[in-house]
Amino acid sequence: GERDEEEHGSLETFTFYLSEPLSKERVEAFSDGVYAIVATLLILDICEDNVPDPGEVREKFHDSLLEALSEYGPNYLAYFGSFVTIGLLWFVHHSLFLYLTKATRLMGLLNILSLAFIGGLPLAYQLTSEFAERSHNEIEAIQVSCVITFFASIFQFAIWTTALLHERETLHPFARYGGKEHAFMFAKLALYPCVSLGAFFLTCLLSEFSTAIFHLMQIVIPFAFLALRIFVRIALAILKSVMSFSRRKVVLLEEEEACLSSGETLS
Repeated sequence: GERDEEEHGSLETFTFYLSEPLSKERVEAFSDGVYAIVATLLILDICEDNVPDPGEVREKFHDSLLEALSEYGPNYLAYFGSFVTIGLLWFVHHSLFLYLTKATRLMGLLNILSLAFIGGLPLAYQLTSEFAERSHNEIEAIQVSCVITFFASIFQFAIWTTALLHERETLHPFARYGGKEHAFMFAKLALYPCVSLGAFFLTCLLSEFSTAIFHLMQIVIPFAFLALRIFVRIALAILKSVMSFSRRKVVLLEEEEACLSSGETLS
């Protein structure tokens, strides 16, 4: 009995520790610093090995710089794709913390885990640029990149899910269940985990097109973000009209029943 009480007490203490408040401003500041450093590392990576040698431009490409740069096309594509991924994940993080009114230690821990995988995006860039030329390890490199993106985004989704458990204390009314931005926040946070997981399995099934699938994912997602709000608004409008139509139907049935019952009473 005493042992059970001690275990229950320690569990309560641990739960209380995880739900203790954390400075939201410091979490945001630290996160912004990590995102900025990761973006800088990407820029340094693309500048280091992807600038053609002047002698090579003169001899191999007949003094045509554009022709020489086109040789590094896959590397530049991988760079822009990775930079867009970092930018959009930062945007999602910013939106998430905009609606958070209070951060907890558990959210801080989940944020650190997300940032750990964000820090792996320069590695994802190097892998996809180095193994993009149909090498033996091309598929593995792309799958590792998909896994990094998946975990970086799924931990962001976990922060929001944790906030929803105590939404009155931790979330702005707009982002709570039934709030104006709730459906859009769900869609926005679920987009990267779903797409990266989908790209991972597609590369397993269509291994010949793995590079094309991965880069298509990176290019399509920014447009998906733009289309997302419109799609969510349309879906919510349809849902609202269906709900109002069914409600109207119920009211009409109730009115008919009332008329019938009043007619029976008079007779």
